[in-house]
Amino acid sequence: MASHSNALLIERLFVAIDRHDGAAVAACYRDDSVVFHDIAFHIESKPRLADMWRMVCEGESGLKVSIKSIVADDHSGEARIVDTYCFGKDTAKGRKGRPVVNEIRSLFQFRDGLIQEHIDECDQRAWGEQAIGGTFGWLAGRVRFLRSFAANRKLDRFLRKHPLPPAPAS
Repeated sequence: MASHSNALLIERLFVAIDRHDGAAVAACYRDDSVVFHDIAFHIESKPRLADMWRMVCEGESGLKVSIKSIVADDHSGEARIVDTYCFGKDTAKGRKGRPVVNEIRSLFQFRDGLIQEHIDECDQRAWGEQAIGGTFGWLAGRVRFLRSFAANRKLDRFLRKHPLPPAPAS
């Protein structure tokens, strides 16, 4: 599917997400300068981005990523993917979650062989209807603040429950 080194990097990113390998996902991004933006998050620090991917990969959603297309050159790239998962699944609380099939257009900027900027675009209204449904799903599909607030709160709770072990002293 991919041949340019940056196209291979995009492919490696999505394969790592599909394998639920948060460390491999984080390794695709620059350490010093990174931007990630989707319908819920706007992140500009590598540690926070790595934490977000760790939460996604360690979660119970059963996330599967299907790559439809990838194009890239020395500076930019684009992928079309489909994420399939159960939103809100939590077996400890007896929640089965709601099935979501989310078509995403991912845009990338590269520097020195790593992702510097990653922007995910999707139909947030369709996402809200699938993931949440009802009145709150209608609102969440139209009001970014609601999605962002809930997503960041979920990430902060995850980090309190699953802190990273301290790095070994050198």
